[in-house]
Amino acid sequence: MKPIALLATLMLTASALTAGSVYDAPVKDIKGKDTSLKAFEGKVILVVNVASKCGLTPQYKALEATYEKYKDKGLVVAGFPCNQFGKQEPGSNEEIVQFCSTKYNVTFPLFDKIEVNGPNRHPLYKTLIGEGGKDIAWNFGKFLVGRDGKVIKRFEPKTTPDSPEVTQAIEAALAAK
Repeated sequence: MKPIALLATLMLTASALTAGSVYDAPVKDIKGKDTSLKAFEGKVILVVNVASKCGLTPQYKALEATYEKYKDKGLVVAGFPCNQFGKQEPGSNEEIVQFCSTKYNVTFPLFDKIEVNGPNRHPLYKTLIGEGGKDIAWNFGKFLVGRDGKVIKRFEPKTTPDSPEVTQAIEAALAAK
């Protein structure tokens, strides 16, 4: 094999082995500071695209309860505001924090508003959805990410965070070492 072809093959193989980890996607926290999910490496993460003016917004209560129940066992809920569905997250990051903290006592990490579908899909959601994966249907779509940074399971928006399906998946992911 020619050296250039060998190098190209090795690079593709290396990128395939590292692709798909949520830790690699650059994100901004709710205050606009550059960060990543690397701080949660080794934890189970429930990534959710959230909105404040949606019929599903009351899921914030179950998200917070789930976070409180499992955070000491290694679960992080990560909320990513998104205004792509019916313009149901029109507020600024400051307004989102105010709403979430006063209305739902949210203590789990919130991040900068992003797009989850379309040509401006955030790199995190490109990783979560995967090549050729199905678009996010609406607000409060959920991805359960394992301790290795790979997606374990996807839950549709109407599947509540405290449903038996989600609870069982979280508990199984937390039990896996």
